[in-house]
Amino acid sequence: MPLLDVQDLSVVFKRRGEQPFAAVDGVSFSVEAGQTVGLVGESGCGKSVTSLAIMGLLPKRGNSVSGQVLFDGLDLLGLSDNEMRDRRGRDIGMIFQDPLSSLNPVVPIGVQVAEVLQRHQGQDRRESTRNARELLDAVGIPDPDRRLKEYPHQISGGMRQRALIAMALACKPRLLIADEPTTALDVTIQAQILTLLKELVNGTGSALIMITHDLGVVAGLCDTVNVLYAGKVVETTERHRLFAAPRHPYTNGLMNSIPRLDLPRGTPLTPIRGSVNDNIPWREGCAFAPRCDNVLDVCLEGTPPLVDDGYAALRCNNPVSHAQEVAS
Repeated sequence: MPLLDVQDLSVVFKRRGEQPFAAVDGVSFSVEAGQTVGLVGESGCGKSVTSLAIMGLLPKRGNSVSGQVLFDGLDLLGLSDNEMRDRRGRDIGMIFQDPLSSLNPVVPIGVQVAEVLQRHQGQDRRESTRNARELLDAVGIPDPDRRLKEYPHQISGGMRQRALIAMALACKPRLLIADEPTTALDVTIQAQILTLLKELVNGTGSALIMITHDLGVVAGLCDTVNVLYAGKVVETTERHRLFAAPRHPYTNGLMNSIPRLDLPRGTPLTPIRGSVNDNIPWREGCAFAPRCDNVLDVCLEGTPPLVDDGYAALRCNNPVSHAQEVAS
């Protein structure tokens, strides 16, 4: 049994006077202990909403969540608020996208890290402060004794992100969810954060879900990759297979949009035409059809099934051919 097994997860947002909007539409994937799984796609494809649904952090009003989120065989969607609070931080940790807005601006860093230990492990103030200092040191924050007393606005973005990682790892959770943890960080700090995450996962045996739109992050960190588009998984495969031969036209378009150093100077990028808003409802056909160069008439006749052919699980009626793969 996988550590986390997400089955047919759907999140529908509802507003008075408007049509319901399915931000997540039947997403399924699994995570084994010690595995790093990527959720990849453009902004608006449902990556972050999926993570918030798993963590039970979506607002109670204005949305409906269905499906199953089995963590070690227990359905998290069936837990009460208090039961879920006990699991968050202890069994499942999360690194949020924006550390400045995720940290309390009027509480010192040390207090915020220590309260996780006090809440879930029953440590007293002295013991939790000592362990908070060790956690800040473990994630590479210099002069941790001083940083314990500082507020989020007094430290750099990279150190705020490291503080969030320290909080997420305080209780040694079995599953860690990282929601674009390198957003708004410079390239050097990004590399340090990714190296830190890889070392922590390898050292503790925790599983990691990496949510990102950066395929460079995927290439260096993930074992298995799930590509999302308009709330559905359109391709799932092992990392090396994904980069060697992307099958879905959307995945292939993402690959072609990456700048490459092995091409002649001045070679233009090949972006995906249109925007993420240029789609159709899945019930009417493939949502990517309006932007797809491989579109067929059958693509507008209902939702393509997700079919596993042994190389990849693919939701497409006309995958990228071998000739196209070589050209890309």
